[in-house]
Amino acid sequence: MEKKCLECDQKIIGRADKKFCSDYCRNAYNNNLNRDSKNLVRNINNKLRKNYRILETLNPGDKTTTTRSKLLAKDFNFEYFTSIYTTKTGNTYYFVYDQGYLALENDFFALVKRK
Repeated sequence: MEKKCLECDQKIIGRADKKFCSDYCRNAYNNNLNRDSKNLVRNINNKLRKNYRILETLNPGDKTTTTRSKLLAKDFNFEYFTSIYTTKTGNTYYFVYDQGYLALENDFFALVKRK
């Protein structure tokens, strides 16, 4: 029985359990197989990366304050963050990796960096 490559249908030479004729075909097959989920993950990671850069730019030290309008002017997306931390006093910090923010009064935000 002659085995054929799952990607290009060429004859496979080699081990009995081999599925692809080359690394190129193996990579192309798996990239096509995972395309939809990879696009979703890529888009979310891009939004997280953008939020991280904005927080890092506005908070060069370890702690500062800013306004909602400054965050929105830089196109910050409040829907994308990596974790939530609630303090004993009930304050809720939203983190994008190690950069976090806390909503204060009058549309101000405290920006912090987790150590």
